[in-house]
Amino acid sequence: MTNKIGIDLGTANTLVYVPKRGIVINEPSVVAVSITDKKVLAVGNEANEMLGRTPETIVASRPLKDGVIADYKTTESMLRYFINKALGGVRLFRPEVMIAVPAGITSTERRAVIDATLQAGAKAAYIIKEPIAAAIGANIPIGSASGHMIIDIGGGTTEVAVISLGGIVTNTSVRIGGSRFDFAISEYVRRKYSLAIGEKTAEDLKISIGSALPLAEKMILDIRGRDMVSGLPRTITASSDDVTEAIQEELRGIILAVKDVLQDTPPELSADIIDKGMVITGGSGLLRNVDKLLTKATGVPAYVADDPLLSVAKGTGIALENLESYKRSILETK
Repeated sequence: MTNKIGIDLGTANTLVYVPKRGIVINEPSVVAVSITDKKVLAVGNEANEMLGRTPETIVASRPLKDGVIADYKTTESMLRYFINKALGGVRLFRPEVMIAVPAGITSTERRAVIDATLQAGAKAAYIIKEPIAAAIGANIPIGSASGHMIIDIGGGTTEVAVISLGGIVTNTSVRIGGSRFDFAISEYVRRKYSLAIGEKTAEDLKISIGSALPLAEKMILDIRGRDMVSGLPRTITASSDDVTEAIQEELRGIILAVKDVLQDTPPELSADIIDKGMVITGGSGLLRNVDKLLTKATGVPAYVADDPLLSVAKGTGIALENLESYKRSILETK
């Protein structure tokens, strides 16, 4: 009896799927490390609480940047923690693990993910491309001879792909995602209100009142930060229009990526996509009106999948349970 685990190793969040149990872990991809003895002090939710609040002796950071491993040792510790937490106590067998990675990563980056997974205690490591995992998780029949377009807007990257017969026909990956939105929001607040805010405050602003298009009824939120002039704490009221304006440049980058893929799509598959529309997955797909913005920009209907945040993790789990059926879609194994 081998344990199987599917992992959506994201820049912002890591989700772990165990067959028959569903999503068992959904925690931030954050690790807190002690500088003095290089020991891992906290992972996930606990480490996320420490972001921007640590003394000099502790560093809380995200070991993944733009969807790929930026800090190998820390990623390995994080994977080990999540694998152990998902499977619990005493285990007789090492698990088989499938990890979703951006479609645009290099072979070296892919190798790093496989090595880190094996080092973290996996018996075998499989790699699946995020757009394929997202499509499987969104219940799209990827094996059919028909074109399906998936837009996976994650924390570090946006993956846009057209899938047919179990494989990617054309795709692009841009390093724009939720964390770029957060950065743009904090920069905008700094410029407009002379207020310095942290990344967690920027993220709260995005989730609470953010929208890709101006809202008919404006939403507002009070946020606290440090006044850039006096250096003292100050509270301001930001509106949904502020967030919309702040992230326009990032949204433009996503629209360009979608248009690039549509232009490269073979005519037969283009006809399928106009019929079925484009499916949006990924945590940042939860941004209000992102589907309406893409429909307006491309003229192709866009829909947000059910549970867009969970699509990739679900897809990795389903592919792992049905390895034979998805053999063509899965990349490298060891």
